[in-house]
Amino acid sequence: MIDLLRAVGRLFIVFLSHVGRLSVFAATALSHAVRPPFYPRLILRATIEIGYYSLPVVGLTAIFSGMVLALQSYTGFARFSAEGAVATVVVLSMTRELGPVLAGLMVAGRIGASMAAEIGTMRVTEQIDALQTLSTDPFKYLIAPRLLAGLLMLPLLVLVADVIGVFGGYLVAVYKLGFNPATYISRTWEYLEALDVISGLTKAAVFGFLISLMGCYHGYHSKGGAQGVGAATTNSVVSAAILILIFNYVITALYFGK
Repeated sequence: MIDLLRAVGRLFIVFLSHVGRLSVFAATALSHAVRPPFYPRLILRATIEIGYYSLPVVGLTAIFSGMVLALQSYTGFARFSAEGAVATVVVLSMTRELGPVLAGLMVAGRIGASMAAEIGTMRVTEQIDALQTLSTDPFKYLIAPRLLAGLLMLPLLVLVADVIGVFGGYLVAVYKLGFNPATYISRTWEYLEALDVISGLTKAAVFGFLISLMGCYHGYHSKGGAQGVGAATTNSVVSAAILILIFNYVITALYFGK
């Protein structure tokens, strides 16, 4: 029994040490992100990498999610003769949940892994040490631009994903299920509130920060050569996905948990 308690305590201490180190890393990165000097070229590069190059995968995910949601909602509501609620379900589901969560997971798989691999390679090849030798702060040069870009671009990506997802639901509802286009659009706008969109964009901003933070954190602390970089890449994606799901519930509870 004592051995079991000792093992549990050891795991708990290790967990707290990781949380503490991550918290210190996040606080340091945030402090550098809001204090000059800034690197506009690096911020622009990270913005293009996160936002523009992620548009195809986010858009493809959103449109098929909206189409599937319309089909599933129709088949379910048809049992209760409530087919008219399909438009409302599609738009609320996309803006509140599916848009930010799916976009966050897609960007985590694409950008989080890329950040961890790039910074991890710089760590194991001692390029980060070279930056410090040249009196360049790695947090200011490598991490702060990525955090700012993730914080700014995820809401824009989610806004695009919401529009594309609702359009996918419209295509299925009108051209496959026989809905009247004007009625479908009217139902879409009738029950949509500003809070639905704002809550989704808030989630997107938090998710963007978490994705960039996890990618930079695991890459910055990677070690052990190519194997360590691979482990950092995997850990960044997994940890970002888990945090996205956790904070998705937390933010939803804050907005709608009455």
